[in-house]
Amino acid sequence: MQGLRSAITGAAAVTAALIGFARTAEAVPSFAAQTGQPCAACHVGGFGPQLTPFGRAFKIGGFTQGGGEDTLRDKIPFSAMVLTSFTNTAKAQPGPASQHFSSNNNFAIDQVSIFYGHRVNDYVGALVQATYSGVNGASSDPAASSLFLDNSDIRVTAPFEYGDSTIRLGISLNNNPTVQDPYHTTFAWGFPYVSSPLNLTPGANPLLAGSFAGSSIGATAYAWWNNALYVEFGGYRAMDQGMAKKFGVFPGIGTISGVAPYGRIAYEWNWNGQSAHVGLLGMSAAVQPNYIAGIGTDKTDLAADASYQFMGDGTHIFTLQAIGLHEMQSLGATAGQGGADRAKHTLDQVRLNASYYYQNTYGLTVGLVRTWGTSDATYYGTNSGRPSSTGLLLEADWIPFGKEGSWGAPLANLRFGAQFTAFTEFDGAVKNYDGAGRNARDNNTLYLFTWLIF
Repeated sequence: MQGLRSAITGAAAVTAALIGFARTAEAVPSFAAQTGQPCAACHVGGFGPQLTPFGRAFKIGGFTQGGGEDTLRDKIPFSAMVLTSFTNTAKAQPGPASQHFSSNNNFAIDQVSIFYGHRVNDYVGALVQATYSGVNGASSDPAASSLFLDNSDIRVTAPFEYGDSTIRLGISLNNNPTVQDPYHTTFAWGFPYVSSPLNLTPGANPLLAGSFAGSSIGATAYAWWNNALYVEFGGYRAMDQGMAKKFGVFPGIGTISGVAPYGRIAYEWNWNGQSAHVGLLGMSAAVQPNYIAGIGTDKTDLAADASYQFMGDGTHIFTLQAIGLHEMQSLGATAGQGGADRAKHTLDQVRLNASYYYQNTYGLTVGLVRTWGTSDATYYGTNSGRPSSTGLLLEADWIPFGKEGSWGAPLANLRFGAQFTAFTEFDGAVKNYDGAGRNARDNNTLYLFTWLIF
């Protein structure tokens, strides 16, 4: 009973802290100080967000593991992140990439984030992110806020023994479907882990790919059996307009009407410095555009994912990740308002990536994102009426600081990266996808970034 009281008290304290952020990467040095482990113990590539088996266990365990040296840094629950970049597209965009930016060759402060990342007690831990965007604040979109509550995950959890089995039960309160997922093959923390905010991106994306990031509130309950079987179920609601405004977040494609159920099941194997998992997840939601009642769509996403990791002794690290998603759309209300040509749609997406890191210092990742579905010129607003797009990604990383034994570890973490995205199809066409002569390859993007966490 005392443990339950501590859990409830701790959760209330962190929730109050989260609300405080509103008034004013999954890899944060405060967690390293808390556990006494280098960031590379939890993350591939020196620091996040790709997780190792230890990192997945730490996240499922509610960020509560200790082991630090009880120093002043161990007691400070805050970390900071700065991401800066340069973006070049093969052909200049038709207009400015964003307000106060040019149509091409843009330098930007992508984001500056402050994290609360720490254990409250043995039962409660949290990762809460507040972000300033140097691009959103310059956007011509009046709904874009430069300061907002970003990915956040508050957990209450405890382990139990049942015969020869260990079962960990937990609850996650979070603001983005899949942000709480421990496998990071999914969307909130999936590859590419950073990308340009100043290039053109395909218009069609499934529900789970960030549609409700920040603008929803979710509560999910999970169980982890023998460090292998993971089961999670819960639901999400839209933030009311007043709360969303305070948090600086606004709907993307729309808001959730009622409660959107969410479920996840996965099984993980770990052996001889290797790890693998297979899983299923899904979400179903009635979507209203921008809090407007009476029109909207019903969307159900069903996905299967898998991964394989070779960690070895940490010298050579290989990772393979895959996720495939099928979305069923019922657009009766939207079609009735003239917003779609047909009421029934499907949308499919596959994401694949493979990475190699040498001593968590030099990394190379190749990826593919392929989207396709039924045609609807009115709904998608494309010249062809098709939502299909294909992007090939290549990323090279250098992490001079951010692994065990490097200067300033674990407080100083720095990554330099070069990412190139080549589009072989964009918004349903290879050529003239917008009806104004722009081709898919015109959106090929070179993105150079500097990523600092301390």
